[in-house]
Amino acid sequence: MEVNWPERFYCRSFVRKIAQWREVNYFRATRAIPAGAKVLEIGCGDGGGAGIFSRLFKPGLYHGLDVDPAMVKVAAGRRAKSDLGRFALFVHGDAERLPYRDGAFDAVVNFGIIHHLPDWRRGLAEVGRVLRPGGTFYFEEIYPPLYANPLFRIMLAHPRVDRFHGPEFRAVMDAQGLSLQPGYHESSLYILGVAVKNPRP
Repeated sequence: MEVNWPERFYCRSFVRKIAQWREVNYFRATRAIPAGAKVLEIGCGDGGGAGIFSRLFKPGLYHGLDVDPAMVKVAAGRRAKSDLGRFALFVHGDAERLPYRDGAFDAVVNFGIIHHLPDWRRGLAEVGRVLRPGGTFYFEEIYPPLYANPLFRIMLAHPRVDRFHGPEFRAVMDAQGLSLQPGYHESSLYILGVAVKNPRP
């Protein structure tokens, strides 16, 4: 589902970009990807995360996907004004139904989008499907105590049924063959981590 205006404002803010710089530095320190890797970001928003990730990881191809066509347009404009244009593509699409073949990407990036999906399990299944065996899932996710507390519940637009906390999120990742790597950070509010898709038996 699309974010509403308060969350869109935050996602485009300087504060959010600082947080993403910290997260991407953690991702890079935890697990590198091959030179020239193919990367997909689900819920790319205005493309700010794409710029940060691309500067630090140097992928060969970067696809950013978002369900909000207005955000895709903003991201495409950002690409045109930066060196992202050489290898980035921003497309309108649904993270629950990714328009890519199985094993298409070396890495998938998620800056807190899966908790927006009505069927978040399907979203994680799609991440696992489009990753090649040995591919990397870089993610930040937040849990209901952060976005569904009495204050934010009335400010932010999120699905309200079948939400996940840490045990459920980690169990579904595991069921999709996404092995959480050591060194992840988790509290009752959020998780920041890296997972690797298990090789096929």
